[in-house]
Amino acid sequence: MPDFILSIDQGTTSTRAILFDLKGEQQGTAQRELPQIFPQPGWVEHDGEEIWRAVQQVCRDVMAKRSAGTVRAIGITNQRETTIVWDRKTGKPIHNAIVWQDRRGAPLCRKLIDDGWEPKIQAKTGLLIDSYFSSTKVRWFLDNVPGAQEAAERGELAMGTIDSFVLWRLTGGKVHATDVTNACRTMLFNIHTMDWDEELLQLFNVPKSMLPKVLECADEFGTSTTESIGVALPIAGIAGDQQAALIGQACFQPGMIKSTYGTGCFALLNTGNKAVASKNRLLTTVGYKIKGDLVYANEGSIFVAGAAVQWLRDGLKLIQQAGDTEALARSVAGTNGVYLVPAFTGLGAPYWDPAARGAILGLTRDTGIAEIVRSALEAVCYQTRDLMEAMAADAGSIASKLRVDGGMVRNDWVMQFLADILNVPVERPVVTETTALGAAMCAGLGTGLFSSTDEVAGNWQSDRVFRPMMKDEQREQLYAGWRAAVKRVQSPS
Repeated sequence: MPDFILSIDQGTTSTRAILFDLKGEQQGTAQRELPQIFPQPGWVEHDGEEIWRAVQQVCRDVMAKRSAGTVRAIGITNQRETTIVWDRKTGKPIHNAIVWQDRRGAPLCRKLIDDGWEPKIQAKTGLLIDSYFSSTKVRWFLDNVPGAQEAAERGELAMGTIDSFVLWRLTGGKVHATDVTNACRTMLFNIHTMDWDEELLQLFNVPKSMLPKVLECADEFGTSTTESIGVALPIAGIAGDQQAALIGQACFQPGMIKSTYGTGCFALLNTGNKAVASKNRLLTTVGYKIKGDLVYANEGSIFVAGAAVQWLRDGLKLIQQAGDTEALARSVAGTNGVYLVPAFTGLGAPYWDPAARGAILGLTRDTGIAEIVRSALEAVCYQTRDLMEAMAADAGSIASKLRVDGGMVRNDWVMQFLADILNVPVERPVVTETTALGAAMCAGLGTGLFSSTDEVAGNWQSDRVFRPMMKDEQREQLYAGWRAAVKRVQSPS
């Protein structure tokens, strides 16, 4: 009878459960879309109870589909930075979760920057001050939900990223914990002492009693209850989505880099056991901690990648489904100078401009749907080059190749254009759901199903390598046009 690991992948736009065998191959999947809530421009929320119902449903569905075999453990991966606060007695959220894309914390961030806090916060957390991270979201809850600050100070409230909330509900409220990769994205965690930072907790006036216990990525997180998903299983792995993808892509050696294309786009460069401070406005973050081995990474975060395709489908209604974009992109030779800058919630790395807003530039009477769709796909690749240029400036050298994953990498046209605009080979794995795979691998390591990260790396397989074919002159001309378009949407400094 084969052994399986259940991976819960709670993302920004969907909740999935995937069964992996011990070779890292998918043996079943279930998925539910997650509606996003937009209370006002720049604000993005999720219903925590809807997330929990979806987790329960997809877990039960995927386990019911398996014909034979035993599920040995659970791994959890999640949209990072999205923050939720709940009542410890009832387990119910006190408000909708505030999503990582949300910009309501921008005024507080501006004040902190003006007050000179950014160098100290960056030194402690590796992060630049931005409302992307959890600390300003917690502050909003405590300031705006009646009685929240007082309840928090009485120890009645718990906060966490989505992994913590799912873990709490899976264990029937017995465990309030997270892992190092999620903790380090809160702007409350010191990545050098590997603990919650007292000075930052005081700065944001967040009671320490609200915070989860911080464990390794492969660790003992508790056991699911039969009431939660119908079966009691050890929960042995947790990692935030991008670090989970780093693990799933087997980027265990310093210098290896992966980029994930989901709602946003996130590139992580393994820097080994050293936290490397970026001089080019990238983030320094925890890559993973497994069996005592603490690995750091430099990260570039792009807020809108697949979300731009969603917008083309649901907002502009230019396409019926995401898969339509490849044929449309191939139907034209180029965009005729059209650039779409998808700064719907500001610009992420390396610009960090929360006030920037999206635009389609270079429109003429000849512009059609194909050119606009193609420009949205090209924007994902241009933004990746922005990140790669910053990483190269920090490291002093350009990466020899890029491993890619996420929903968008199934689009061969995008992958070829990405290789062309980066001028490096782009390697797509056989298993592109590497975020969920990474969580499963953590759970396998946490339960002894795998002995080491070397064993995990041995399961990784390449599907296809896309090699650059574009002429240098065309590449640089296109990228120069992108940089000019970005300057047009940036806010006055």
